[in-house]
Amino acid sequence: MIAAIVIFVIAYVLIASERIHRTAVALGGAALMLLLHITDAEAAFFTEATGIDWNVIFLLLGMMVIVSVLRQTGLFEFLAIRTAKAARGRPYGLMVRLVVITAAASALLDNVTTVLLVAPVTFLVCDRLALPPAPYLIAEVMASNIGGTATLIGDPPNIIIASRAGLSFNDFLVHLTPFVVVLTVVFCLLCRVLFRSAFRYDPELAEKVLALDEREAIKDGRLLVHGLAVLGLVIVAFVLHPVLHYEPSVVALLGAGLLVATTRVTTEQALDEVEWPTLVFFAGLFVMVGGLVEAGVIGDVSRAAADASEGRLGFATMVMLWGSAGLSAIVDNIPYVATMSPIVADLAQQHGGGEADVLWWALALGADLGGNATAIGASANVVVLGIAARNGTPISFWQFTKYGLVVTLVSVALATPYLWLRYLI
Repeated sequence: MIAAIVIFVIAYVLIASERIHRTAVALGGAALMLLLHITDAEAAFFTEATGIDWNVIFLLLGMMVIVSVLRQTGLFEFLAIRTAKAARGRPYGLMVRLVVITAAASALLDNVTTVLLVAPVTFLVCDRLALPPAPYLIAEVMASNIGGTATLIGDPPNIIIASRAGLSFNDFLVHLTPFVVVLTVVFCLLCRVLFRSAFRYDPELAEKVLALDEREAIKDGRLLVHGLAVLGLVIVAFVLHPVLHYEPSVVALLGAGLLVATTRVTTEQALDEVEWPTLVFFAGLFVMVGGLVEAGVIGDVSRAAADASEGRLGFATMVMLWGSAGLSAIVDNIPYVATMSPIVADLAQQHGGGEADVLWWALALGADLGGNATAIGASANVVVLGIAARNGTPISFWQFTKYGLVVTLVSVALATPYLWLRYLI
């Protein structure tokens, strides 16, 4: 247990300092976990709760291929010009539109898929208006984590919670969606303060953008129709997951395979946009977190939080909310929720009655919103940092985290009275 903690802390410090590339750190940490028998091949590669989440890896791979094909059609240039024109070239109006679009899309898609689709548009529109893309990317990824909290399929931890607690898609709509709508509005207002230095309005550039004809950006209309049809099928399959029972990773791979097989896009072109370092980083991170789970670190922390409640539902709810937010800031929220769910189930059973469901909503809000706190708190964060680095505008760990901590504190602070007023009083 001590060795697992030491390895993870050192790896985390190295990732935060950025002295060594995060992919190399993650691989090194994973190797040490395996070398010291803290975890083993069975747990690291084949066990869902303590190993690499292959569903996440292959979901990312499939969606990266689809985005790569769509990029060749000129679709992202088209959307960039339309978005900039709708905002009249004004930076804050542009950010609000991108944030709202991202949050809404993340409620229907998973947040990683959403940022993969929105990021290319962001780079193009920022280039047209001579704006720094980093603040817009950071705002979008935070909006995706907020929006993904709203539904059962919006964030992977919600799927785990729904399965363990027997909650339906409609339960999430009733209990979490109203709060997420309010939180999205608050976040838009918060962006005005957090990113105010990025809102540099240039009337001349704005006029040039307004004069553009977005239809001229489309390079291959036939491929665009084909690509959008496949993307539409993928989205429908995501939404119908509770009915079809196809994992999002399977859907994404089927969509990517269909696009490559039925178009003139070569395999090399389709794979050119894949963020291989990001995928490898995820694999290493999953193994390191799995080592913490195998050693009993996360389980002990979770049980300590449960024991501290001493049968008081209100106190247990607050411990669950703030504790989950804190832990999800430093470890991926998927293995955390998988580990915590049995403990929450026992705790809810101890309190008895339907009112104990508040513990599940506290877990969901804490884990999902806590992912915004640091650059590695959620899968979408890591993906966006990888895309930014690939496009020549790297976002540092601390550049992301200094905004993420503020957003997380505000979000969880608002969730506190929401849970108290709706469920505990």
